[in-house]
Amino acid sequence: MSISQKCQYGLRAIFELAKNDGAGPLKMMEISRRQAIPLRFLEIILNELKRGGFIRAMRGKDGGCLLARSPDELTVGEIIRFIEGSFAPVGCLNEGNTESCPLQGNCVFLGLWEKAQSALSQVYDGTTFQDLIEMESQVANKYESCADYVI
Repeated sequence: MSISQKCQYGLRAIFELAKNDGAGPLKMMEISRRQAIPLRFLEIILNELKRGGFIRAMRGKDGGCLLARSPDELTVGEIIRFIEGSFAPVGCLNEGNTESCPLQGNCVFLGLWEKAQSALSQVYDGTTFQDLIEMESQVANKYESCADYVI
């Protein structure tokens, strides 16, 4: 499964809102600048995320976007599924798939596809946006402790 650019932008926008959680609304222009997301794409993505119930928008001079839930409750998997759909590496694993497989019941690959789907689900559903905030902090701390020998 490949993550589309649209989904990457959506994840980065949610991440930026998660980092700002509790500090009030964040303007679209600021999200765009901080996460290097083209404004025209960000507007479309944020509207979709709002319809999905992941963010709230506040109007007015002091308006902007907020997460609808706490960063420690929102997983990466939820956002990916919302934007991309299933984690299934093949169509026969998608729920509601009505196509019949000519190898149904006798497919040696089915177990492999199920393991791959399960592994992706465990990683994505097991990672909250709070986890990502903490990972970013660890990465930043790692590089802050490095000596800078610029001449």
